[in-house]
Amino acid sequence: QDPTAAHYMFQDDPYLMPRNAASSRLFALSKESGRNVAKYIIKQFPQYFDKISAEPDIPCLMPEILTPRIEGVSEEALKERIHLRRVKESVDLFDQLVQAGTPVSLETTNSLLDLLCFYGDAESTPEKEEEIKEDLQEPGVNVSEQKAPKRQFQRGSQSSGSRWRENNNAERIFKIMPERNAHSYCTMIRGMVKHGAFAKAYDVYMDLLNERHKADVHTFNALITAAPYLKERFLERWELAKVFLNHMAQQKVQPNLLTFNAVLKTLRRCGGVGRSVSLLVIKEMEALDIEPSLATYDHLLFIFYRGVDLFPSNILSEVLDDVENRSFTPQDPDDEGCSVTFAIFCLTGFLQCCDLKDIKLAYRLNKAMEKGDNWKFLDMDRLNAYWSKFFSLLCMMEQIDVVLKWYKEAFSSLFYPTPKNILDLLQALDAGNHLEAIPSVWEDVKQLGFSRRPDLLEELLSLMSRDQHPEEIQLAFAKCAEDIRAAHEQTGREQAPLEWTGSALGHVALLFSRAGRTQDAWYVNIMERFQQINRIPTEQVMDEFLNCAKQTNCPDDAIKLVKLAASLDLPSSEKLKSRTEKEFELSEKQR
Repeated sequence: QDPTAAHYMFQDDPYLMPRNAASSRLFALSKESGRNVAKYIIKQFPQYFDKISAEPDIPCLMPEILTPRIEGVSEEALKERIHLRRVKESVDLFDQLVQAGTPVSLETTNSLLDLLCFYGDAESTPEKEEEIKEDLQEPGVNVSEQKAPKRQFQRGSQSSGSRWRENNNAERIFKIMPERNAHSYCTMIRGMVKHGAFAKAYDVYMDLLNERHKADVHTFNALITAAPYLKERFLERWELAKVFLNHMAQQKVQPNLLTFNAVLKTLRRCGGVGRSVSLLVIKEMEALDIEPSLATYDHLLFIFYRGVDLFPSNILSEVLDDVENRSFTPQDPDDEGCSVTFAIFCLTGFLQCCDLKDIKLAYRLNKAMEKGDNWKFLDMDRLNAYWSKFFSLLCMMEQIDVVLKWYKEAFSSLFYPTPKNILDLLQALDAGNHLEAIPSVWEDVKQLGFSRRPDLLEELLSLMSRDQHPEEIQLAFAKCAEDIRAAHEQTGREQAPLEWTGSALGHVALLFSRAGRTQDAWYVNIMERFQQINRIPTEQVMDEFLNCAKQTNCPDDAIKLVKLAASLDLPSSEKLKSRTEKEFELSEKQR
């Protein structure tokens, strides 16, 4: 891997190589937006994309045919529109068939229910079509079940689709069906859970039991996930989940990975009950020889590390023992959003919050993230957040040589440092007595667009001016001070001017003086600006400037300094006057 290269998604357009995290996010979103616009245009104007012949013919690369080809009112036309996911047209055609007295088969009606329940009785969108395609690819699910919802509660009780409307087309068609089978009930239950109608889903489940039908494993998974929204108390939620699990055993429905993940997802909302029960769920998975997925570990870690006030447990080490030598593939819809690396990101923060500060554990976490294709589960934001947390921990715990090695290899290729990362790095340079690296860090600060952040400028100036350094380093520091001075003076149309502080002025004057640049220290208004902003220079600044004037044999600058001290009524003015008279050869006029 080239440590100087940007993320692979930006390499096809070098002009748009991002400089910082904000621009990388903007470019990534812009690229995805362009893809969505292209999909929208192809869908809305298919007549302009009808020439799809190619040599060689590769069907998977050809655009889908989205225009209905069967005309008239028939069950075949209804099946075609269901296949094309045209929600409104499918409902209208079904109503025409019913009004004409044409019987519609149970299988076709169930397919229509699948479509309505998945989309929440709303028209399909590109995002929902991507979702249903992923569901269609899930192994081990029959065709009629595949169209039913798989993703529930992506954000709490809010689903990614529309909310379930009262007496919508799905409910209306379900009520007028002359015959209902188990699939009909299961589809309604899963659709209601997906779109937030939890109480209705439970009522339909009761009707299913009364009709002596059996639910499938996917329906039980949805009901278990809905348990936190059906009961208020933590213990009641867990008891309801156990009721559904007992029903599965009674109906001889074999649980799968998604079942146990649904249980753990419910336990995330069960407080202390979750912490006492979750490990038993993991043991039950082992007994059934079901291998955990990324979502399993995410739920487990959330249960035990959801607050910094919780006492640290050894769950993290036990999870690492399982995952650090594995390469994961998505098995649960929640795998896409949580992944083991996302858990790592969360837990790296907990390493600091809980005072664990275990760098060996952090390296194990990083090794697990880099194993195989695990890193692909992270989007740009999470990847940057993970590396930001990891780098902060490195700055806190590692030797400076190791920190700089990681910084060189990770900067721009793996992540873009935040202002806090730069501050952490500066503190690590200070602790490791490696301040000569500050000029190179300053170049990165300018590239990242942080050259106008007062907290960073103050820290940089403070470290550079605190001690005397060899001449070569002082010249490099003076160059940084010149850039900082320029940053205070330049003003763009959309930029508010940076205000000088007394400490910043003093640091810049010191750096110029130590580099022998008295002309810059004085004639660019560094010293004179103390009067303009009503600030008092420190005694160290005045002494250093006088020393510089002595080295360059500039009595005029020394006299100006004495006059400045007198005008500011500084206590050191007499001392400066005495030194000037002793250390400089002054003419009568200058005296």
